[in-house]
Amino acid sequence: MTKTWFITGTSTGFGKELARLLAQKDDVNLVATARKPEQLSYLDEFDHGQILKLKLDITNQEEIQKAVKTTLDIFGSIDVLVNNAGIGYFGTFEESKRETVQYMFDVNVWGLVDMTRAVLPTMRKQNEGVIINFSSIGGLYSFSTLSFYHGTKYAVEGLSESLAKEVAHKNIQVLIIEPSGFRTDWAGRSSDKDYQQFTDFITPNENDAGHEAGDPIKAAEIIYDQVTNNPQLPLHLPLGTFATDTAINKYSKQLAEFKELHDLSASADVPEN
Repeated sequence: MTKTWFITGTSTGFGKELARLLAQKDDVNLVATARKPEQLSYLDEFDHGQILKLKLDITNQEEIQKAVKTTLDIFGSIDVLVNNAGIGYFGTFEESKRETVQYMFDVNVWGLVDMTRAVLPTMRKQNEGVIINFSSIGGLYSFSTLSFYHGTKYAVEGLSESLAKEVAHKNIQVLIIEPSGFRTDWAGRSSDKDYQQFTDFITPNENDAGHEAGDPIKAAEIIYDQVTNNPQLPLHLPLGTFATDTAINKYSKQLAEFKELHDLSASADVPEN
C-alpha cells in the first residue's frame, strides 16, 4: 500500500537524505517542503508523478494550512509526518540574543507544534499515522553554550512524549529522533571575558560542521526501515554512537542518583496515617 510521507526542511541535511531515499521507493508518495523549493531540484530525476514539492515556512500558519490542503487534494492522505525543519544557535545563556533564540523557538518548537496540529485531524480520521519529530542528543543531554537550543529540544521531547500517550488509541505512533552532531545552520558568538573559556567549545563545533561521525544517509535508511517494518515503533531513537552512549551514560548516572536520594525525596510527603 502506498503511503504519503510529508517532510519539512528537505533542502539540506537529514531531510534531504530522507527525501532522496523516499523518492526512489515504489510504495511512497513524497511531499518535500522547503522555504525555497527551487533547492529541491535534486528530486526531479526520481519524479514520475509521486513527488510534490511545496514552499513551506513552518513559522507561517497560512503556508502550513495550504501545504496540508494541497497534499490531501493530490494524494488523499498524510500517513507519515516528519518534523525535520529546525535551526541551531551557539551562545552562553547570559549573552544569547533574545530575538534570535525566540525565533529558534518559533521554528524548533512552535513550527513543529503547528505542523503536527494541522496534520493530526487527518491521521485521526484515518485512524492511523506516524509522527516523526527530530530532536537531538541535545534533547537528552546539555552542553555549555547551547542552553537555548537545548531548551527547544527538551521541549520537543516533552511535547512528543505527551502526544504519544494522547494519540495511541487512534493508532498514531510518535517517534523521536535524537541524532549525534548538529545538522542544521549554526551561529557562534564572541564571548565576554567571563565566558571566554567557552570560545574553545564554540569554534571547533563551527569548523567541524558537515564532518560529524554520523552518516545522514544511513540515518534515513534506519528511519524508513523502522516506519516500514516495525509495527511498534520505539518512542526514542538515538542515532549515532555518541548519541546512544551519551544517553545511556547520563540516565544510568541519573537513575543511581535518584535511588540514592529516594528516602530523602520521599520524606517530603505528608506522613500516612
